[in-house]
Amino acid sequence: MKRGAAVSDQLKTARLLALAVLGFVLFNYPLLAVFDVDLLVAGVPVLWAYLFLVWTIFIALVAWIVRS
Repeated sequence: MKRGAAVSDQLKTARLLALAVLGFVLFNYPLLAVFDVDLLVAGVPVLWAYLFLVWTIFIALVAWIVRS
């Protein structure tokens, strides 16, 4: 394995680890409680809209990191 490939793999691993920590924070209680309100966004409860949006962004970031 070339040195550049090893550095690239280490960077990819570090980014995925940072994303996992960010995901843990975004999907944990204190932040979820902020969005647990009785409001609707386009007919969808705010908490569900937040979860869907963050989950979609999270999957897109993982795909981007893995493919780069």
